[in-house]
Amino acid sequence: MWRSPLLRGTTCLLQVAAPRFLHQRHIPSLCVRPLTQGLLHRPPCGLELRGTGYFLAHSGTRAFKKDAKSTVEFPVSPVTVTDIKQYLRSKDIPFHDGYSCLHTPSIFVEASARRDSCSLFVDKTTGQFLCKDTLVEGSWEDLQDCLEVMQKEEQDFLSPRVLLGYPESLEEQDEMERELREVQRIWSSSVPFSDLPEDEALLVKTMFQITKVSNATLKRFGVRLFKPTKSLVFPWFGGPDSSLKGVKLLSAQSTDTDRVIYNEATVPKSNSYYSLFGLPLVGRMDTEVVLTGHELDTLAVSQATGLPSVALPRGVSCLPPILLPYLEQFKRVTLWLGDDIRSWEASKIFSRKLGLRRCSLVRPGEYRPCPVEALAQGKNFSHIIKSSIPAAHKSIVSFKQLREDVYGELVNTEQVAGVKWGRFPELNRILKGHRKGELTVFTGPTGSGKTTFISEVALDLCMQGVNTLWGSFEINNVRLAKIMLTQFAMQRLEENLEQYDFWADKFEELALYFMTFHGQQNIKTVLDTMQHAVYLYDINHVIIDNLQFMMGQENLSVDKFAVQDHIIGAFRKFATNSSCHVTLVIHPRKEEDDRELQTASIFGSAKASQEADNVLILQEKKLVTCAGRRSLQVTKNRFDGDVGIFPLDFIKSSLTFAAPIKGKHKLRKVPTKPENEEDEGSEVVVKKEEVKKEKAAKTKTPRNIKKGSESMEK
Repeated sequence: MWRSPLLRGTTCLLQVAAPRFLHQRHIPSLCVRPLTQGLLHRPPCGLELRGTGYFLAHSGTRAFKKDAKSTVEFPVSPVTVTDIKQYLRSKDIPFHDGYSCLHTPSIFVEASARRDSCSLFVDKTTGQFLCKDTLVEGSWEDLQDCLEVMQKEEQDFLSPRVLLGYPESLEEQDEMERELREVQRIWSSSVPFSDLPEDEALLVKTMFQITKVSNATLKRFGVRLFKPTKSLVFPWFGGPDSSLKGVKLLSAQSTDTDRVIYNEATVPKSNSYYSLFGLPLVGRMDTEVVLTGHELDTLAVSQATGLPSVALPRGVSCLPPILLPYLEQFKRVTLWLGDDIRSWEASKIFSRKLGLRRCSLVRPGEYRPCPVEALAQGKNFSHIIKSSIPAAHKSIVSFKQLREDVYGELVNTEQVAGVKWGRFPELNRILKGHRKGELTVFTGPTGSGKTTFISEVALDLCMQGVNTLWGSFEINNVRLAKIMLTQFAMQRLEENLEQYDFWADKFEELALYFMTFHGQQNIKTVLDTMQHAVYLYDINHVIIDNLQFMMGQENLSVDKFAVQDHIIGAFRKFATNSSCHVTLVIHPRKEEDDRELQTASIFGSAKASQEADNVLILQEKKLVTCAGRRSLQVTKNRFDGDVGIFPLDFIKSSLTFAAPIKGKHKLRKVPTKPENEEDEGSEVVVKKEEVKKEKAAKTKTPRNIKKGSESMEK
């Protein structure tokens, strides 16, 4: 019954973690754990709570081993919805085809005690299951094991106590107890708004810009005030007994531009925090819901419309698949996640998980701000929700359907340009930003620091909330994580070991994952793993380092250039269909040490440069030892056509790259030209060199002739 993951031949996604604080989950074949485990969440800093440890907590009873890794299993042969249906039919198990899950009667509840005929949900994409009555969850293989045991032992149900019978370690028990005590302490110390003096309540509401939200609404949702940190407290009630499982604390900070910045923290730690805020108020017969990205928005929607509304635990960053069963009862889901381009893109991505045919999206605009601002401005919520557009579109559209999208891009030019780099302002000047759905090809001479540079570029984006997946096929993950941690801390930690835990804790909170591949891999396996990560963790950026290491297991009888073209085309299709940015590192052809690389220097055919949206080249003058011998050149930019080159200085103490001091180097633009003119340009250079040689020969010829004539006369 207990099959080993190794026997199933699984690959893994590796989540970055500090060795001392994160536990490796050795998940056997029967992986059954309560709902409060699993997803990485990045709690913002800036909110300090006395006595809160923010340890990793797991509400299950499975023992975990402390280690440097946190893995998520991924089968080599992913299950399909057809396979799931065929298997259930073969076991005579009735099921209902839902939007994102299959609904079946729960096998973990006695038939006489089943309140809902279909309380067990099987994810159509991954096969993972969840029983809402007992909060038992696991993989598709686990469910198969359970059904096989029930059939063999002729039972009509399986007790969850048997499946959750793994004892916890003492450390896990201590951490759970500490967090539960902290949750209770915060909750008991917080004060309902109805118990606050009227002037104090008004002051707090003004600080959070919720003056229009009534005390009755706050009381209905259980929102309180935690006075020591001046934070709003949002409770998480869950489980069959609707007990208090955790809290989220929200603090507000005003900026010089009169804009409010919200900082939030969760107890238990955020990767164990699965709260759909507002879910306890949803009735079993409700068929419509408004999905928001913030708890304050849910309060505004509920008060203005009376419709059921729930808030995602991580906002627009991620929609955990384990929460999908709780949204299956709704025939119509309106996604109103915010008022910016990032929220709009997240709405389109989340609607794929929820089912396109039942989702409608509130398009951001001047007359459609986020719900809490719409309430403050007195907007008509019913009109905004009714004017939401359906997520499912036909294959052919007219400009009338695209008109609002075009206008939105014209109004929000900075947001459309993508996420800005914090460490590379020159890259922002040329590329304008990092955008989803694009393919970037990056190359540079051997030993020039390609991996070190691209790791800092990816780290810069990850620190700004871009969920990142690393595929390092050339160096192992430990070395790569060490490089990125050094870049993150901006110092050599081997010389400051006393600071390691501090920086490792902060680095652990990044939404950064690693594929455990190393060396040559099959393209299909890599693409399946990437798709798995996009679905589970809403990955926005995938780095493949590098292409040549993936080509070894392909058909050797096929031309290697044809194989490379096929792989590049597959990555191009993945980036477009998954709305995920893919950065592909490719080694260049062998060139002379004194010659700069060009777009044509990329190894293989012209397929790489043709399919890529951006082409970046790390130039290095190998014959020069002074500072500034490296530079980054952008030779292709499909977004707006700007290309250019700027110098880089390598700082060895922190393994980072930076622009030299102003005045020493200036940013120079490279004139754009079609790719088919590159060969012509090289011919012109050769002709110029030949002309120079001829001129030099002519200047020497008269002297030689004169000397020759004098010798003849003698």
